[in-house]
Amino acid sequence: MKIGYHVLRPAAGLILVMLAFQGRALAQGLDPGTLQQPPGQSWPTYHGTYSGQHHSRLTQITPANVNQLTLAWAFETGQTAQVKSTPILVNGILYVTTPDNVWALDARSAHPLWHYTYPPNQGLHIGHRGVAMYKDYVYFTTPDAHLISLDARNGKVRWDIVIADVMKGYWTTVAPLVIRDHLLVGTSGDFDNLPGMLKSIDPETGDTQWTFYSTLPREAPEAFSGGATGGNMWITGTYDPQLNLFYVGTGNPTPVLAAGARPGDNPWTCSIVALNPDNGKLVWGFQPSPHDTHDWDAVEVPVLVDGKFKGTPRKMLLQASRNGYFFVLDRTSGKSLLTTPFAAVNWSAGVDQDGRPIPNPAKEPARDGRLIAPDEGGATNYRSPSFDAQTGLFIVSAQDSYGIYFSKPEHGEYGWAGADYGLFGKGTLRAIDYQTGKIRWTHDLGGGASGAGVLTTDSGLTFTGDSVGSVLALRTRDGTTLWHSRIGRVGNSPITYELDGRQYVLVASGGTLYAWALPDRPVAMERGRRSH
Repeated sequence: MKIGYHVLRPAAGLILVMLAFQGRALAQGLDPGTLQQPPGQSWPTYHGTYSGQHHSRLTQITPANVNQLTLAWAFETGQTAQVKSTPILVNGILYVTTPDNVWALDARSAHPLWHYTYPPNQGLHIGHRGVAMYKDYVYFTTPDAHLISLDARNGKVRWDIVIADVMKGYWTTVAPLVIRDHLLVGTSGDFDNLPGMLKSIDPETGDTQWTFYSTLPREAPEAFSGGATGGNMWITGTYDPQLNLFYVGTGNPTPVLAAGARPGDNPWTCSIVALNPDNGKLVWGFQPSPHDTHDWDAVEVPVLVDGKFKGTPRKMLLQASRNGYFFVLDRTSGKSLLTTPFAAVNWSAGVDQDGRPIPNPAKEPARDGRLIAPDEGGATNYRSPSFDAQTGLFIVSAQDSYGIYFSKPEHGEYGWAGADYGLFGKGTLRAIDYQTGKIRWTHDLGGGASGAGVLTTDSGLTFTGDSVGSVLALRTRDGTTLWHSRIGRVGNSPITYELDGRQYVLVASGGTLYAWALPDRPVAMERGRRSH
């Protein structure tokens, strides 16, 4: 086992941490019911809460003191793979991943408690998003499309099941989501003409409870997508317990650029779908990119917000989509409330009566090339946005970008079936007023698209990473930089939690996880305050 490097307070503190861990080692389980209203100081699931808002109620770190942040510890994985995962925190223990690896770390010190390594495999090692937890069990997807259940107390394998066939071209990177006694996990795989799948697994036994297909094999008599396959679901969805609806975005259709082989809108690719988590039945679907021809997966986080929209109480779903449009939907019905661009867009011919952008046929890939905005990387991508209810701002790591798309008939009607070349990209953090879609402020990220997600807090702070190697803290209301540290390119979405009265902010760069906090107060000060 590779023991990570960790920056600590004096050694005596480490001994106390280890003794404290021994005392609570048998009480580290997670009741799935607590995910409906998790404690404000924790981060027990991929988005922190079911809403996908990636927002924390913690207020110890503020705009007034954030410039005092210091490095509490750093954990080196010893892997060449970048940490793209969003760690989860349960009962003082962090779980963090890279492809084929899971670590359990003491959240106060980064002391490794156990490290699980999956055997070498043929899967695509493109990245990994993180784990889920149910009771005393940790769940982890693998590059070759397996789902592993580990004992959270020691990292031992409980069971190992196959989600999809790696030999057909599937792989998995997604962090599963627990909804009561359902463990939801999606697949990846858009190099081949494969149906998109999302499965519900029994977290106790590993048995499949149901499978939702966003598309079906082209030759299937019941196929409904106009000859398209694809629509894989590779980012963790969100959940409304009151409506009992699970929301997830789906990926691009295949063949990707040979669009003539798949006429029509190609549902449910490049879509937001609402499913009943008890049976996997589709309740409604909305397509941000009907008949996509540019690889603009709509897997971006469907953020759930309750409040008034133009004076009327609504249960809303917000998404900044890879295609450059920002959407506000009524999440009970999937009906559009607002559609507007948030980045450079030149591919559409307007918006239809249902709030969907209308593809412009002149902007479909062609043999002599077409200049398209955004490029294949999109106006945003996998990195999590954040919603701050106090300001009404939806904050997203965006980019204005242009690329040239080619369709190549000699490539046939399989997989990519063409090529694209990026020309220009400029990364910005954008704060969108969800009531109007207007950009309230923009923060230049210093280069192309950033790899960092966004975290906001109740104290009025926004944490993210720029394009040139710094972690940033901004003032949420206006985007002013208040603090930064040059640690290298941030590759995951920041999280925050509080332990023993101390708030930590975690980000990753390369193969290292960093924890930031305010300086410890002197013991004398602590004693003095207790005496009053």
